[in-house]
Amino acid sequence: MLAVIRIRGRTGIRHDMDQTTRLLNLNRINHMVIIPENETYRGMLQKVKDYVTWGEIEKSTLTLLLQHRSQFKGRKHYSEEELKEKTGFASYEELADALISGKIIYKDIEGIVPIFRLHPPRGGLEYVRKSYGQGGTGGYRASEINRLIKKMIVPGADLNGKNKN
Repeated sequence: MLAVIRIRGRTGIRHDMDQTTRLLNLNRINHMVIIPENETYRGMLQKVKDYVTWGEIEKSTLTLLLQHRSQFKGRKHYSEEELKEKTGFASYEELADALISGKIIYKDIEGIVPIFRLHPPRGGLEYVRKSYGQGGTGGYRASEINRLIKKMIVPGADLNGKNKN
């Protein structure tokens, strides 16, 4: 399971890259999607590597993301009781486990918004015009995507436990 975050806007983007980001449902900066890992999506990511960053998402990060940033139609966020009633999964952790194992695809869940709207990361992004390997933000970042996602989930919260907002 891959997490993909858009880091750059549409200004100056080529038409074919713009179409690819639209196919990935990444229309705005700081929007994120989770997609299965296959050759089709890998090719799409290579095409738009200068405008997105991606990596393998862990179950704990996905659970945190589902709890705080998932939305259903009408901008509703379900409690775990409503989640079980609507989707059949008893908890967000069980839903994350089904997504990671590939039993279901996130965008195929009934009534769910297929993107996550994230906050800008605390501390900001690195240089967005360079790849991750060169000290920038764009491109493939493997499991380091989990640190970036945690910085973008809850605004102003320190996940290290030092500053409790």
